[in-house]
Amino acid sequence: MEIYEYGNKDASIVLVQLVDGHMLGAIQEEIELINVRTDADYSLVVFKVDNWNSDLSPWPSPAVFGKDDFAGNAKDTLAEIVDYCKDSNKTYYIGGYSLAGLFALWASYQTDIFEGVAAASPSMWYPDFDSYMKKHTIKSKRVYLSLGDKEEKTKNPIMATVGDRIREAHEYLKAEGIDCILEWNEGNHFKDFSLRMAKAFEWILKS
Repeated sequence: MEIYEYGNKDASIVLVQLVDGHMLGAIQEEIELINVRTDADYSLVVFKVDNWNSDLSPWPSPAVFGKDDFAGNAKDTLAEIVDYCKDSNKTYYIGGYSLAGLFALWASYQTDIFEGVAAASPSMWYPDFDSYMKKHTIKSKRVYLSLGDKEEKTKNPIMATVGDRIREAHEYLKAEGIDCILEWNEGNHFKDFSLRMAKAFEWILKS
């Protein structure tokens, strides 16, 4: 993966984010939106994945749109991120949008290095992820979840479950004693990526 670093590299707070090429082009806008909302001192480390469906999926699953199956190589991706996050004097948070948001949440079940999770419009429809959450223990203390209010209104029967799944996840995490919020945004899955991520990291930075 390619790694891009923004902000104060000496800051004790490190935001880790997974993106694809399109999202990478919007990072500067996202940073500006974060800085409008908080005066926190932080660095943002962006990992650009090579293959979205392969690198971010926690286990193999058939394609639900298009022709690209999900290969389930998230463990390899996480290993690279963990290798980067070695400074014990820093506090790490992980975040992402769409499948990267699901990856961030899944990663928080694998390791305790992430103090919090910023999952904006995560792909909570991913097959069996709801069951996975109930069978494992999350290791992060704070979780931000969000969804567009039109995202569950889709003709794809699998992706249409995203609303119910994120509501269930929110209630389940709260019941487990996790500091968790679910925020609803206006629009479908493709609206206001930068703003939604900025709001996610804002909550993490202020909580």
